Amino acid sequence: MSISKTTQNFLKGLLPDALFLSLSHRQKVGRFPRLRHPVTFNEKILQRCLYPDPRYADLTDKLLVRDFIERTIGEEHLIPLLASPETFTEADFAALPSSFAMKANHGSGFVKIVHDKTQTSFEELRALGESWLKTDFYDIARERHYRHIKPKLFFEALLVESDGNVPPDFKIHCFNQPSGAHQAYILHISDRFKDHPRGDFYDEEWNQLAIRIGHYPCSTVPTPRPANLDAILACARSLSAPFDYVRVDLYAPGDRIYFGELTFTPGAGVYPLYPESIDYEWGRMLHSQPVLPTLATVTPDMRSYEEEHHSADFAQR
Repeated sequence: MSISKTTQNFLKGLLPDALFLSLSHRQKVGRFPRLRHPVTFNEKILQRCLYPDPRYADLTDKLLVRDFIERTIGEEHLIPLLASPETFTEADFAALPSSFAMKANHGSGFVKIVHDKTQTSFEELRALGESWLKTDFYDIARERHYRHIKPKLFFEALLVESDGNVPPDFKIHCFNQPSGAHQAYILHISDRFKDHPRGDFYDEEWNQLAIRIGHYPCSTVPTPRPANLDAILACARSLSAPFDYVRVDLYAPGDRIYFGELTFTPGAGVYPLYPESIDYEWGRMLHSQPVLPTLATVTPDMRSYEEEHHSADFAQR
């Protein structure tokens, strides 16, 4: 007997966060996670999902984070903000330029690229925006800091390269050690809004690495080293400095560098890394852990999961 998608979503919504994340990790990564004593990168990201740093919400909010970016690396690295209306109206639409990007501030994937405003309409964008604003992004992957972000639409200038295409995305995984050592892994995403996006990892010297993450296939030919790579990495290092780990997303059309977003829980801790050894290697580089509550103060969903299942560690024995 098949179960409807609506019923599946309803049943999924009944799961406590810890159990939901553990089952998602088992399904996508292939093993049950050790939630109380994490070892791998993904397991430590799961802990962040359950016990987020209080700073995460404001710095994940794509509008509120702009103040941190301006103070840290300068206003020139902010994509020009065209509008952030409380309610999107026909007057707002009329005032927008011929090309722009429509986004929402409270999650991933809320992006509409508009190259030519005459090819869309206010009604189309309003309907899309309303669907975004109704989406509880916390409910999708149980990243708890998203509960504290008030959904809002905003419009930015559209970044394009000289050929008219949207520039590649530099997703820079930044690790900062207690010793002060810094290490970055660059995921270069090309053709992001086309049918076949590709993702390639490079080190800080732009040597291609045999690493894959999630669903991105690698390119057949390495991308030439960006002329402003050092400046890109300098921006990422400055933005990541207050944290032991964060992914810094940047764009570099022409000779400019623009900020995209900060991501503290990439893939919600359920993104498979290939080879699997990278999950363990990155886990060793992520040192600090959230302060876990005692049994007396633990959230009910975490307590019930740990008590009934003797923690996800038991599945590893």
